[in-house]
Amino acid sequence: MPVQYSVSRGRRYPNGISTDQGGVNFSIFGWHATRAELLLYERADSPAPFQIILLNPDENKTFFSWHVYVEKLPSGTNYTWRLDGPRDTKTSGFRFNPDKELLDPWARAVTDHFWNRQAACEGGSDGPCSYRAMVVNEGYDWEGDVPLNHALEDTIIYEVHVRGFTRHASSNVANPGTYSAVIEKIPYLKSLGITDIELLPVMAFDEQDVPPGAARLGLKNYWGYSPHSFFSPHPGYCITPEQGTHRREFKDMVKALHQAGIGVILDVVFNHTAEGGVDGPTINMKGLGNAGFYHLDKFDRSRYRDFTGCGNTINANHPIVADFLHDILVYWVNEFHVDGFRFDLASALCRGMDGNPLRDPPVLWAIELSDTLAQSRIIAEAWDAAGLYQVGGFPGFRWREWNGRYRDVVRRFVRGDCGLIGELATRVSGNSDFYQHTGRLPTSSINFVTCHDGFTLYDLVSYNDKHNEANGEDNRDGTNDNYSWNCGYEGECEDTEILALRKRQAKNMLAILMLSQGVPMMRAGDEVLRTQKGNNNGYCQDNELSWFDWNLAERQANMLQFVQRLIAFRKRHPSLRRRRFMTGGILAGRGIADVTWHGAQLHAPQWDDPDSRLLAYTLAGRHDTEADLHIIFNLSHLPCKVELPIVPGRVWHRALDTALDTPDDIPEPARQVLWKQPDYPALPRSVVVMEGLIVSGQQDGRK
Repeated sequence: MPVQYSVSRGRRYPNGISTDQGGVNFSIFGWHATRAELLLYERADSPAPFQIILLNPDENKTFFSWHVYVEKLPSGTNYTWRLDGPRDTKTSGFRFNPDKELLDPWARAVTDHFWNRQAACEGGSDGPCSYRAMVVNEGYDWEGDVPLNHALEDTIIYEVHVRGFTRHASSNVANPGTYSAVIEKIPYLKSLGITDIELLPVMAFDEQDVPPGAARLGLKNYWGYSPHSFFSPHPGYCITPEQGTHRREFKDMVKALHQAGIGVILDVVFNHTAEGGVDGPTINMKGLGNAGFYHLDKFDRSRYRDFTGCGNTINANHPIVADFLHDILVYWVNEFHVDGFRFDLASALCRGMDGNPLRDPPVLWAIELSDTLAQSRIIAEAWDAAGLYQVGGFPGFRWREWNGRYRDVVRRFVRGDCGLIGELATRVSGNSDFYQHTGRLPTSSINFVTCHDGFTLYDLVSYNDKHNEANGEDNRDGTNDNYSWNCGYEGECEDTEILALRKRQAKNMLAILMLSQGVPMMRAGDEVLRTQKGNNNGYCQDNELSWFDWNLAERQANMLQFVQRLIAFRKRHPSLRRRRFMTGGILAGRGIADVTWHGAQLHAPQWDDPDSRLLAYTLAGRHDTEADLHIIFNLSHLPCKVELPIVPGRVWHRALDTALDTPDDIPEPARQVLWKQPDYPALPRSVVVMEGLIVSGQQDGRK
């Protein structure tokens, strides 16, 4: 039996654990608690604690913190807390239970050997089914690494699920589904050309948090939007989590990505936790400070306000909670060198303590004004599940937003909806209607057509309706508003004409994305036309339906090459990556406008034509050395001859045409076709880009 370790008073700061040569200091929030116990376990799989330390409130409590110092305690020790206090939940909102073992919210490493969500939800003692925190104390050599801080206008984001990216047998990695496996795929990421990966949640989450229908099918929470420990990397993505290697394994991944020039953005869930509503388990915050940490009903404080669709909502603008959330971000920047954060259902963070939206939410402004986060990406999913939609409305300058309006307009335009060219022009030119009047920039918009939530790109052109039967909820889950088109047949088919059209439509959407002002984001697997067979809500599908099939990189080699060259094309042209809004004004030194809008005829955009599905525009290079671009979107079902402008000293070359087969759809620059005609025959459902290159002594844009 392990020795009984000596203890002393300890200190209230920092929260969680802190180690030194003499031992370990423990501190936990418990303002209204009347009793606190620290339970120590030898290992993650130890069935019972080897020492229980009862804290003396006169010695071990300072303001709202309980604290104790344990001498000579070794690294690898697991621990939990038990707190007692008020239980008049309906009146006070507190849920103290002296039998519940609680997980330290500041845990640096978490083990889940005994976790059983169903047992934890049933009440009473859950000692054998609780999460545990682990004492970790390892140094790390960053070898001079720092966050990369790419210029936002140069950023191209690639949304990745850590496990799904390498779990498939075709990935050929040593440890599939882990942080380590991502390192092995860095050559692929570099070949694609992206600058940053955005990881679906990697803060420790409850894989057992799924609805009853999914649970009965043996499914689990795959995406990770069910957090409980915001300071610990998810143990399920580690090779040896029982040894407390969480931090080292995650740091190794970040360092390797940074060495390859790739930034790391984390998808964080600050709107709710895995503890759910009244029927959910007590993991940590319910048993520590339920009345302050969550939004509770005004009249019956045993009930939770739910603005997230997940059973509870974090009371983010409570002073202590706001500080807690800010500390999490600072920790991941300082400790793990991450490059930024994307905030899930971020509008929930705008709600005050009464649940109503605030004009100036303190937690958002704390993040906006944070010195530590000054160089970090700060990206909002600017809506919540209770109808608060704020695209264009987040405070300050540094907040960027997932642009749901951009997504919807591009999807509708590509499928063939009419009357959208005016809004499409606004979206692809930087969303000035959202951002310009408040002094924000085109890079305030994170442009995307697909993300983890919804159809994959290939399913967007293969299905009219969702097919989520495999989720166990009778196809009720997932959105019905997909703005998709199956190109004439629902689902898998062998018709070569339909398959060719689907591929062209996929290329059209990616082309528009990479030609738009702002920050493009694409979903991993779209570059090789990965399908989920019409499932637009794969949150519970930890299987081949969701995993990246690496065989597609060979089977869809032409599509992959198209995307690689498309990204390279964007990087080659500064006119696609403008930091400031275009105005149509004349560029100094060029004598032409920065942007000129057209239709099939020059200078005649069909803004008022409700049937138009064609838009063309010319982007002028800002300097004599930069190429001009003439861009044509013809998403009608008919071909159209589109006039090309005459630009003195320039000659047009065809750089991109999605209607052509590989390699002519986007050739290498040296193989671009010189275009001598005054117009271009844009085929139905196609995107075309003509590149205006300088010709010495040439005075006519046509040769």
